[in-house]
Amino acid sequence: MIEIENLTKKYKSLVAVDNLSLRIKENECFALLGLNGAGKTTLINMLSTVLLPTSGTAKIGGFDIIKNPLEVRKIINISPQETAVAKNLTVRENLNFIASLYNITDKEEKINNIISKLQLQEKANIRCKNLSGGQMRRVSLALGLISQPKVLFLDEPTLGLDIKARKILWETISSLKGKMTIILTTHYLEEVANLADRVGIISHGKIKSVGSIEEILKNTGTKNLEDAFLSITEEEV
Repeated sequence: MIEIENLTKKYKSLVAVDNLSLRIKENECFALLGLNGAGKTTLINMLSTVLLPTSGTAKIGGFDIIKNPLEVRKIINISPQETAVAKNLTVRENLNFIASLYNITDKEEKINNIISKLQLQEKANIRCKNLSGGQMRRVSLALGLISQPKVLFLDEPTLGLDIKARKILWETISSLKGKMTIILTTHYLEEVANLADRVGIISHGKIKSVGSIEEILKNTGTKNLEDAFLSITEEEV
């Protein structure tokens, strides 16, 4: 589904993503791990056509991110770390606005279905500025799902949430597995263990290790993902 070839992003002397190549399979949940500043968000911004690479390219669903950005945008969506929810609109109004941008047919039915799926029925007509952090994260995820994307980018989807709110989101993400390609960035290794089919560990803009958790543990000679992650990124600590 995603083919990345020698993707690079430079900011003057800073190389945020460094000649990165990677393959992500259709309908897999791929977790991207890295310390702050490792290049995760820059990579996602390039794949989602928000940011142009300095060199290299990538294809998503066969469409080149540089040559065919409009086609790429039709099949992807993103639930960003900094939520894009319009706080003065209700949950339903937010979803209606995004659905209109995508010219979605059967809009009301799809909005009702996603409100139910994310357990937001009681909050559907509440202005988002009055929601809790966990509820806002669910709305952000709903906005990412309303277009029924083939590829969904989840950038720190449970950051700062309590255990109950995190569990609800985990259950929702789990229910999406096998139905779309999911790219997940997170600092919660428990989240990776519960959700990811494969893991890529990025350091200094390069993919240093990729595979299932079992493969990464075997390759690093470690007993858990935390130790494997620390051993791979130790030069950054």
